[in-house]
Amino acid sequence: MGRKRRYARRTLGLSTSRVWHRAPKVQPPSQGLAARRAATILIDGVLRRRQPLDEQLDAEGGPLAGLDPRDRALARAIAGMSLRRLGSLRAILDRLLAKGLPGGGASGPLEAMLITGAAQILLMEVPDHAAVSLAVDQAQAHRATRPFAALVNGTLRNVARMKDDFAGVLSDPVRDVPGWLHARRVAAYGAETAYAVAAAERHEAALDLTVKTDPAGWAERLGGLALPTGTVRLADAGAVPELEGFAAGDWWVQDAAAALPAKLFGDLSGKRAADLCAAPGGKTAQLAAAGGEVVAVDRSRKRLERVRENMTRLGFTVETVAADAGEWDGGMFDAVLLDAPCSATGTIRRHPDVAWLKAENDITSLARHQTRLLDAAAGHVAPGGVLVYATCSLEPEEGERQIAALLARDSRFRRRPVRADEVGGAAELITPDGDLRTLPSHFPHENTRFSGLDGFFAARLERSG
Repeated sequence: MGRKRRYARRTLGLSTSRVWHRAPKVQPPSQGLAARRAATILIDGVLRRRQPLDEQLDAEGGPLAGLDPRDRALARAIAGMSLRRLGSLRAILDRLLAKGLPGGGASGPLEAMLITGAAQILLMEVPDHAAVSLAVDQAQAHRATRPFAALVNGTLRNVARMKDDFAGVLSDPVRDVPGWLHARRVAAYGAETAYAVAAAERHEAALDLTVKTDPAGWAERLGGLALPTGTVRLADAGAVPELEGFAAGDWWVQDAAAALPAKLFGDLSGKRAADLCAAPGGKTAQLAAAGGEVVAVDRSRKRLERVRENMTRLGFTVETVAADAGEWDGGMFDAVLLDAPCSATGTIRRHPDVAWLKAENDITSLARHQTRLLDAAAGHVAPGGVLVYATCSLEPEEGERQIAALLARDSRFRRRPVRADEVGGAAELITPDGDLRTLPSHFPHENTRFSGLDGFFAARLERSG
C-alpha cells in the first residue's frame, strides 16, 4: 500500500481491515465521525458478518480501538440503540425505500449506515443535521457505499422531516422482536407477558453487582439501589474499575438474575462444589463465598484465565480445570452447578444482538447439547448432594422441559422446590413446580434504568441417599 493511501486511512480513521476500503482522497475528519463510523462497523458486523457485539467490543484492534472515552461511549450507545430498536428502524426504512436497499450484497455497510443514522435522528439526542452529515461522510469514504451517498442523504433527511409520521411504528415494542421469537414467547407465556418482555428489552440494563457483604451499605456508598435479592444496582456507574471496592475485591459484576442459581445451595462450608461451564466466574465466586471448596470447569482455556484473574482480585482460592464438562471425569461433589450454554434469549436487555443472531433451529441443537451436559452433571452429584441446573434462556426446551426429562429418566433425583425467602421474598419468580423463572419484565421500577432482570431458569434437584 502506498504512503498516500496509508496516510488517507489514518487521517480519516479508516480501518485497514477488509470491512473498510481506501478513501479516495485525503481530507480532515469531521468532528464526531470516528464514533459514528465505529457504531456503523459494529452494526454491520452483527447484521452482515454475524459477529457478536461483545466480540467486536473486546477485540484487540477492533472498532473502538484508538477512540477517546467519549467517542467510545457514543459509539456503544448508538450501536446499542440501533440493535434494541432494529425492527422499528427497518420498518421505517422499508417505508422510505420503496424498492428496498439497492446494490444487494455489493452495497457493503449501507444498511448499517442508514440504521445508525435513523437511530440518532429518531431515538437519541443528536442534532438531525449532524446525524445526516456524518452518515453521508461515511458513505462517501467507503468504496461500496460511495455510489449511494445521495441516497443516504435523501433518506435520512426524510427520516428527520417525517418524524411525527413514525410515532406509531416506534411505539410498538413487539416490532423490535423477530417474529419467530415473539411467537414462541406468546406460546410459552401468553400475549400480555410477551408484550411486557418486549417492552422491558427496549431499555438498557443497569450495572448489577454481587457484593460479599452489606448490600444496603454498598448501595448507599455507590449511589445505587439494593434489590430484594441482595444485588446492588447502579444506573450510571461510569468506569467499573474506578468504582470504590473494585480493586479491593469487595464485589463483582453479575446480573441480578444470574446471581440467583448459586444462592440455591445455601451454606457450602465444608462441602465440595463443582461449577461446570464456569466462565466468566460470577457463580464460581458465589460458591467460594458460600464456603465451598470449588472446582471451576470450562472448555475454554482463555475464558478460564479470566476466571483465575477474577478469583485473584476477589481473594478466593478455587481449582480450575480446562475440560468439556460433558466428558470430564472429576469425581463426586456435594454441590454441582451447571449453567449450561444456551440460546441466551433471556439476556437481550444486555445483549441486544442476540435477538438478531439466533435462529429458531439453534434452540433444538442447543437443547441436545444441554441434555448431554445435564446427564454428565448428574453423574457428579454424590448421594444426598444437590444439583442446580440453569440457563439464561426464555425457551422451555432449554429449561422446564430439560428438568422434566431428566426426572423421568433418572429416578435418583427429585426436585427440591425453591422458596420465596431464598429469592428475597419475590414469589413471582417461582413457577408452580417450584423452579426459578425470571423474566426481563420482573422487578419494574418507575425509573426504567433500575428495572428488569435477565431471563433465567433454574431448578434445584437432590440426589437420594
